[in-house]
Amino acid sequence: MIAIIAAYAHNRVIGNKGIIPWKIPGEQKLFRKLTTDNVVIMGRRTYEEIGRPLPDRITIVISKSRKYSGENLYSADDLETAVKLAHILDPNKDVYLSGGESVYSEGIELADILYLTEIDMYVEGDTFFPETDEKKYIKTLINEVTDDISYKQYKYERIK
Repeated sequence: MIAIIAAYAHNRVIGNKGIIPWKIPGEQKLFRKLTTDNVVIMGRRTYEEIGRPLPDRITIVISKSRKYSGENLYSADDLETAVKLAHILDPNKDVYLSGGESVYSEGIELADILYLTEIDMYVEGDTFFPETDEKKYIKTLINEVTDDISYKQYKYERIK
């Protein structure tokens, strides 16, 4: 299974100047729950923002300019190679595409499922989540938080 996991503001912003433009307690809980013991694929800038491999996951970084290696840390030149590598490393693990913008844009057609957190705010940004053709999916609300900053988490399952 290949999934995309992302959070974005109403204006589809996912980043600004290389960082996530919000800190919301509990918002990343779903990310940890789903990706732990699986494979996470991300672009170089996303990886550099995090600054380290994610614990209890295989991390594959897409980069043509840098090579990453270490315990559960691998590199690939492009998304296609990264997905193939994920299946070679462990064909029984789910694969989560976790950013940034180009990984989401290229991967949206590969993904069987989208886990999308819609944050109830508008923020300034320079990096965006691509438009989603909702007619291709069954959309299910899986969590809603009403707090200082509210958000809704949805699961989009591709219609076969």
